[in-house]
Amino acid sequence: MNSRLICASHSPLLYCYKREPDRWDELQHALTTQSEAIAAFDPELVIAFGSDHFNGFFLKMMPSFCVGFQATAVGDIGGFPGHLDVPADLAKDLVADLRKQSMDPSVSYRMTVDHAFSQTLHLMLGSISARPVIPIFINCINPPYVPFRRSRLLGEAVARFCARLGKRVLFLASGGMSHHPRRYYPALGEAEESVEAWQISGGDDPKSLSKQQWLERLLHMHHEGAEMIVRGERTPAQMFLNADADWRFLNTLKENKLDEYDTWDQEALIAEAGIGSMELHAWIAAAAAHRKAGGKSPQISFYDVMPEIGIAAGVVYAD
Repeated sequence: MNSRLICASHSPLLYCYKREPDRWDELQHALTTQSEAIAAFDPELVIAFGSDHFNGFFLKMMPSFCVGFQATAVGDIGGFPGHLDVPADLAKDLVADLRKQSMDPSVSYRMTVDHAFSQTLHLMLGSISARPVIPIFINCINPPYVPFRRSRLLGEAVARFCARLGKRVLFLASGGMSHHPRRYYPALGEAEESVEAWQISGGDDPKSLSKQQWLERLLHMHHEGAEMIVRGERTPAQMFLNADADWRFLNTLKENKLDEYDTWDQEALIAEAGIGSMELHAWIAAAAAHRKAGGKSPQISFYDVMPEIGIAAGVVYAD
């Protein structure tokens, strides 16, 4: 099997920062270089692992894993709206195979994704519909979380299926690294009534924001947040940007010692590196898939703490 791996951070503030980060050009170069390498690899299938920010998945029914048979990207800030090119029959075959392997993902015939998928797909592929993509959602926003071990096993199971296809496969992961976007996406019990009603119901509750109100709220708050960062009203510590925690993760990743994540204390990681660190589930799943497919160990293309865009930004790849 011929596979390639790409893991990249995402952030709405990539598109509304108020002060350019010091190493902005280096980050853009890393993203462009990987996009060009992916184009040269010419994947016939992309398996995209990502999360959601209460745009497609809500607390009334929050799966740990979900495979999309059709997917539409919402136009949230930092995202790219439109339809993903999902090969539905192949996605259904994947789910059937995963269940034979004792994995039990949920399925969606009408999946809605946000910037957690669309931003990295756009940056790496040129558009969200440029390649056949099977999106695999992982709950990274609200507890209880699945153990990192389960995401690793999911990735390995996906690779077993892909190995029988005879295709060039890109395993893509979007999210991370350390950051804490609870200002925008509050924990259950910490938001005003209309916001919490949206996060639970997705607009079904009469007390809820409408979809348009939710998207306008995110647009306004991210622009406001970018200004607050420049004024020093939101500090790296408040955003849980933590290079030590990130490098601990990256060093384990580049040594391909993915099994070590099985024992990591997720609550301790959140305390160090914020709720956004749970998006590293996607990296573990994608890296496990690539390793199982016989791919080389991951390499770090870029890493830096970048408070201006609200995240510690990482780009990792492997041939």
